[in-house]
Amino acid sequence: MSEPLRLRVNNEIPAYRPGLVAALDVGSSKIACVIGRAEQGSLKILGSALRESAGVRAGTITSLELAEESIRDCVAAAENHADARIQNVLISVSCGAPVSVTARNVLALDGALVSDEHLRQLLSDGRARCRLDGHEIIQSAPTAYVVDEARGVRNPSGMFCQRIGVSMHAVAVKPSPLANLKLAVERCHLNVVGSLFSAYASGLATLTEDEKQIGATVIDMGGGCTSIAVFLEGHLVHADLVPHGGYSVTTDIAQVLTAPIAAAERIKTLFGAALGELESGSDVIAVPQAGEDAEEATMRVPSSMLTRIIQARLELILEEVHARLKASGFEGATGRRAVLTGGACQLAGTRELAARILGKQVRIGRPQAFAGLAAANTGPDYATAIGLLMAGATMPPDVINPELAALPGAQAKGSGWLRRLTGRWLE
Repeated sequence: MSEPLRLRVNNEIPAYRPGLVAALDVGSSKIACVIGRAEQGSLKILGSALRESAGVRAGTITSLELAEESIRDCVAAAENHADARIQNVLISVSCGAPVSVTARNVLALDGALVSDEHLRQLLSDGRARCRLDGHEIIQSAPTAYVVDEARGVRNPSGMFCQRIGVSMHAVAVKPSPLANLKLAVERCHLNVVGSLFSAYASGLATLTEDEKQIGATVIDMGGGCTSIAVFLEGHLVHADLVPHGGYSVTTDIAQVLTAPIAAAERIKTLFGAALGELESGSDVIAVPQAGEDAEEATMRVPSSMLTRIIQARLELILEEVHARLKASGFEGATGRRAVLTGGACQLAGTRELAARILGKQVRIGRPQAFAGLAAANTGPDYATAIGLLMAGATMPPDVINPELAALPGAQAKGSGWLRRLTGRWLE
């Protein structure tokens, strides 16, 4: 049977499968590609690249041609850096209105010893129950086992029991946006071997094992959307998405100050802050005016005005995140830890503003350090890509691509199917 994800439990060495792994994070504002080589006990980054995204809005492809060009440019830069060529990639997904799907399955054993074949059947039937009309499952995994009356069993293999049960969690998205995302990647002569919800991938890269176990909420603030992933007892238990992100802040600045979009983004990055008491930069900011070429047409505004614009939009986004967490029922169950990732969380004061609105202890999540990873690539905007790479090197293929579990012969005892597929995937 496929082993579950093992990233550092009780300080053990991660069980990396040897081979080349590539991750592609296609976002609304940037595209990140990371190439690594996994060995027993280690994962080394060979090359990475970050490029401006085009043809993508709120995680959804709006122009295949522009998206393809951006992806191709980013992948080529990462390949040149790594001095390697890739064919298979693991991608992040934040399009298609992601939602959580849960299911349970029970298998009667009448006192028999739990074998790998029993677990294959239990998980296969459990994945088959993870369905949602009009949606496609992008990832699925067990969250808990029950052996007779004993709950919280981590690995029931080799135990005697009358009945064994499993709780499954999956992430489902609408199929058309997902198909367009895969098409944009495949037009670059790449094969999509699996996909993960973007905030979940960020959580793999930024959360400690203790945070995953006692409960934590990952809020991935991207350019076009804000993804939410709730972890509890070491597993993803809830996924959601707010269709607003850093680009909404930029357009607010452009509209209020009548500035070009590019100028609004630059002003936000250089002088922006999320709280008034944390204002940075000059007291007065020169703002170019849309459609005006003359230098005298520049508007000069106090930095406090810029802060108020930014704060108002971020408050709306974080309040919507809070409302969705409350509606999910997991707000209290997962403790008081929240971790912010993504490029949009890097504005000064965002952490403090989030703590005030969410009522949680908030920190900025940065990906784990790996050999070969440049210091410039250790920020929150690389968290999703690094998490994808970690998953690609450790997770069984049928977790990150549920379709594989349904292939003929996939569950046949002794078929070696997962081993052969993993070998092809990792080249």
